[in-house]
Amino acid sequence: MLIDSMYPKSFASDNHAGVHPAVLEAMAAANHGDAPAYGDDSWTSAFEEKVKEAFGPDAAGFAVLNGAGANMVGLAPMLGRYSAIICADTAHIATHEAGASERLLGVKLLTVPTEDGKLRPADIKARLGGIGNHHESQPAVVSISQTTELGTCYSPAEIAALAETAHEAGLRLHVDGARLANAAAYLDCDLKAVTTDAGVDVFSFGGTKNGALAAEAVVVLDSSLAHAVPFLRRQSLQLASKMRFISAQLSALLTDDLWRTNAAHANRMAERLADGLTDLPGVSLAYPVQGNAVFATLPTAAIEILQQRYLFHYWDEAAGTVRWMTAFDTTPEHVDDFLDDIRKAATT
Repeated sequence: MLIDSMYPKSFASDNHAGVHPAVLEAMAAANHGDAPAYGDDSWTSAFEEKVKEAFGPDAAGFAVLNGAGANMVGLAPMLGRYSAIICADTAHIATHEAGASERLLGVKLLTVPTEDGKLRPADIKARLGGIGNHHESQPAVVSISQTTELGTCYSPAEIAALAETAHEAGLRLHVDGARLANAAAYLDCDLKAVTTDAGVDVFSFGGTKNGALAAEAVVVLDSSLAHAVPFLRRQSLQLASKMRFISAQLSALLTDDLWRTNAAHANRMAERLADGLTDLPGVSLAYPVQGNAVFATLPTAAIEILQQRYLFHYWDEAAGTVRWMTAFDTTPEHVDDFLDDIRKAATT
């Protein structure tokens, strides 16, 4: 059954949103005549130059198809056969990628419980005790999500502290940037401030959740790693034949800061939604709203009423916590109508 025939607006995921008109226009502009395959085209060259403009002259950008693939391709060049990745226990690579890191990369995940989804330097240090012990997997990478799976955001200083701790121990820092744009918009900084300037080695730049269609990028800042990525991308089934259509989308997002326009709007809609919940009895926020995610706890009966009309999911069913996501195309009217229905359901 089609979602749009059932629900007035989905608050389940920013993946449910359509494609931004400027991104569609960029794809249409690339759809003229023939072009070499697998990235040997002018649109991909233009995208690679935009990556250098946004993240520095040493940055190397690689277009891929999806977020999980971006994580696998980005992590792979930093890992050996007996390596381990330190990450939060809520990290996407640990919870929502069907064991891809273990299966495809063949590494162990050293997960750390956190209250807000964010790692601290002490969390890294606590996982370093096995270094040099041939009975244990060897930590090689620290991976964080920006924003986190709980909607929280790392400041540039927090990322820099993690990078320093990781580098001092001989590890590298990876960032799952599926919602990197939302984080930078929330922090009111450029993308470079939370990546290049903070000491990140490799990160993904998410496009699909921010107005693109099946377009993500792996960005390598450690130049010693970049040579391996084209081979790993191919081996990981992330090399698109007609790459010009992916590259054109990513270029569109990096042109005139469209990434910021889209992300900032989504963030404002999440803030509008959160603000509208403050006076509702029995409704509370589970985590701070620092991006485009709202985690709310409310009575089960109210959730069941709302799910009859709106698409969204439980985050913690036992606690009565749900996750509501906004996107670049969420309107104030969408939010206000949703809030009206939340008030009715919460007071029924």
